[in-house]
Amino acid sequence: MIVIGLIAGVLAKWVMPGPDPGGIIITILIGIAGAFVGGFIVPSLFGGPEITRISLGGILIATLGAIVLLAIYRLITRRAV
Repeated sequence: MIVIGLIAGVLAKWVMPGPDPGGIIITILIGIAGAFVGGFIVPSLFGGPEITRISLGGILIATLGAIVLLAIYRLITRRAV
């Protein structure tokens, strides 16, 4: 999950560029969290495959989770400033 999260964090940063507080490190951590969130939510809601190994589907699910978490993170940090 951690390797998939690292890949997802980098892809999420590529899809949603911008000046984030914390830079790439926070984005990678959000990617790891997105991998866990996507890995648990998608199979539960849609009956998709669980993320158990590195695969294209797993990376896509983790990236979508990371993008959602990155968007939420940006909303929270913009309101706090």
